[in-house]
Amino acid sequence: MFLPGWSIWCGLLTLRMSAWGLDSDEVNCLQGLSNCTIQNEMPLIVAENNNGVSVQNLTPHFKLCCKDGALCALCLEIDTEIHFSPDKDMEDEGHSGHDEEDYSDETVRNPKASVILCYTAASTMPTCKKVEFTVNHAALTQKNRAKFSVVIHKPAGVSFSSHVIVHSSNPSQLCRKVVFPSLDEVCASEKQQGRVEQCRVPILSTVINQEMEWVELFSGSNNNLTSVCIQYEHNGRCQTWNRKPIPLYDVTPCMCLQVWNEDEQRRSLSCPFTNTDFLQRNVWQNVSVSVSQGQMSNYHTMLQWNLSAPCRLEGEVWPCRKENTCREMEGFRQQLANGTWRQNHEGLWEKTGVFEEIKLQLSTCVMVKVKGMGDELGPFCFKNTIRWRWSLLVVGVMLLVCLTVLLFYLLHDFVKKGAWSWHHGGFVKIDRKSHVVLLSPPDMDDRVSESVCRLGSQLCNHGFSVSVDQWSRKEQCTLGPLPWLHSQLLELKSRGGRVVLVLTRKALERAEEWTHRNKEVIKTNGDDKGLPQICSPYSDVFSASMCLVQADKQLGRSGERFLLVTLDSHPISDRSLPELLQGLPLFQLPSQTGALLAELTVGRTGRGSGGRTWTRWRWSVSHGGRAKTKEGPDQQKASYCKCAGVEETL
Repeated sequence: MFLPGWSIWCGLLTLRMSAWGLDSDEVNCLQGLSNCTIQNEMPLIVAENNNGVSVQNLTPHFKLCCKDGALCALCLEIDTEIHFSPDKDMEDEGHSGHDEEDYSDETVRNPKASVILCYTAASTMPTCKKVEFTVNHAALTQKNRAKFSVVIHKPAGVSFSSHVIVHSSNPSQLCRKVVFPSLDEVCASEKQQGRVEQCRVPILSTVINQEMEWVELFSGSNNNLTSVCIQYEHNGRCQTWNRKPIPLYDVTPCMCLQVWNEDEQRRSLSCPFTNTDFLQRNVWQNVSVSVSQGQMSNYHTMLQWNLSAPCRLEGEVWPCRKENTCREMEGFRQQLANGTWRQNHEGLWEKTGVFEEIKLQLSTCVMVKVKGMGDELGPFCFKNTIRWRWSLLVVGVMLLVCLTVLLFYLLHDFVKKGAWSWHHGGFVKIDRKSHVVLLSPPDMDDRVSESVCRLGSQLCNHGFSVSVDQWSRKEQCTLGPLPWLHSQLLELKSRGGRVVLVLTRKALERAEEWTHRNKEVIKTNGDDKGLPQICSPYSDVFSASMCLVQADKQLGRSGERFLLVTLDSHPISDRSLPELLQGLPLFQLPSQTGALLAELTVGRTGRGSGGRTWTRWRWSVSHGGRAKTKEGPDQQKASYCKCAGVEETL
């Protein structure tokens, strides 16, 4: 029951909707019905039909409405069968109780009637249509029965693949269901592709540019392609393409192209190269065949073959034995067209087969004949894995022998030095990056200076870290000779290495004199009086080294940090050395240069290496203090220096 206000509003809305529906929906009346009209009806105010007409059957179905070459529209067509009740019609027209003559009156024989039909799509409100008509009972082909058809243009809420329920005004009495076809089904017809709006997709065109060796893609009158993908064969996997020209060597007769716009669901598929014969060579050039061994269930061997190509091929495959030519083994031919082709991850089509009951020999091969190709492909031969394994073993042994020889060659020097070290007291640790401190003799001349510099350069070239007192004059003048020497000894302590003392005749005399005077200092309890000595720029460092040699000797570590070299042409024996320097390794240069390098490279393991000592020096300078920075042994200002050592354990 509705309120009066709702009734007035719904009535006005019904009139408005009726005006809308007159131009779009259609009703076709068959024999016995005339003056048919259709209008919209509000489903909330649909009343049960009381005009003596009942719906006996409904047949809804899908239809495309196409007129005058325009785009087709989606339509719902409902074929309806109705039944009349004459007594009820007469009562409604106010003729109850009249005789037969009155019943034959024109008004009684042609009464007005109506039927209400409704349809409902998924998740939408029902939509109803009211069909009115005049009944001519005399013209009915069947007694009290008639038919009409309703065509609803663009039904509300209905699209492709929709499920629609159609019923009369009383849905409990009669209800039918219709399923609309999918868009793909509709667009499968070439006639509908241009007339259904949803079926319209970009038209792709291709241009083969043989001079540039590529294929250009165009869509319609412009080149504004949104998305393109390439596939081989109609049912191949489509791979996205970046809309650049396609290289001509990738184009084959079975290549197909899909194109679509982002705002449309439909895609157009075209295979424009089907009849392009010269592209067939791209297929033949990319045919690949592999052969391997397999085993049957009865443990007999079989020959497996695998063929891949951009397109599915027709042809034959057969085994053969390779002699001068590959002689066919009769009775084993197989057709490429038979069986299943599969597409691999690279986009190539593959076909696999086996030849059973074949004795695999070294000469077993496979030949392929492709339809349309003049020459046969092959032979593709089976590789004997046993022979291959033996070959791999031989190659491995040869590589091992070569590696052994190479290592022996590279370690030749190491072996020689190891043997030398074993001969001199056992294997020791080798350090090729040790530090060497090269100390010049006092009162040296230009010839000796050049020899010392040449020796330092030679040690540098052999990979040693070298400090030469001649190269560190500025640092010595800044720090002082003794602190500089102390810093070099700390470097030796952290990195390992030796101090090399260069001896001359005058250096030996100075060492002997230093030893004698040092004994007098000890006797007088460190009295310094009467011991001045004029020194060269290198005399202070040389004197300090004498103190360190004496300290090592007192600790039983003679020769661990210091060694001696002489540049004189006359050899010097160990007995002719001053008492302080006796016991230190002595090398005559240049004849014993190799032995010196070996000694510096190998080093020694001293028994006192576990104890770490250092020497504190007392340094006194008279007559003007520290030497001037101007270099040159003849231009340095003479200074009087002496030292005494006091040992302390770190």
